[in-house]
Amino acid sequence: MNFAVLVSGNGSNLQAIIEAAKKGKIKGDLKLVLSDRADAFALTRAEKAGVRSVVVDLKDHASREAFDEAVVKVLKKENIQLVVLAGFMRILSPAFIKAFKNSIINIHPSLLPAFKGGHAIKDALEYGALITGVTVHFVDEEIDHGAIIAQAPIEIDPRDTMDSLSKRIHEAEHALYPKVIDLFLKGRLKISGRKVRIS
Repeated sequence: MNFAVLVSGNGSNLQAIIEAAKKGKIKGDLKLVLSDRADAFALTRAEKAGVRSVVVDLKDHASREAFDEAVVKVLKKENIQLVVLAGFMRILSPAFIKAFKNSIINIHPSLLPAFKGGHAIKDALEYGALITGVTVHFVDEEIDHGAIIAQAPIEIDPRDTMDSLSKRIHEAEHALYPKVIDLFLKGRLKISGRKVRIS
């Protein structure tokens, strides 16, 4: 099965995915890395790994819907069967989600449904949570809402800072995400409502 990784920035999760694929831990073909920003360092990571990359810039399109249509067109042309969001900073339109129904996954730096949104690590620290973690979930029309596939808990130390907690969360993401991608590509994830069963 072919999969694509959508990125906007540094691409540390992309790097973990590339390395897992090289070691044979992901049984699929990383066909494409797509970025909405030409200056994303993730593109450099893709180039070094010999993975084809493409930039689809929002500024080149009249609307978010037109941008999403262009991205879907690129993905369909490459026969992509799984869309992996890895720091992709765009909210997907309903038309995009419909085009890849139950075939878009995302990773979020909290134990959803707690601490949704773009500042989850900071929010968990400020709230005084004792445990946070990472969640891999299917993407639906609502933000950080789709059916949960896998989670990894992380205890918050009273001495934790944004930097120290972020480091541990990123390490957990890099371990968990490739495993979930592999499960999907092997056809082992079955969705029933909000429940995901691993066969």
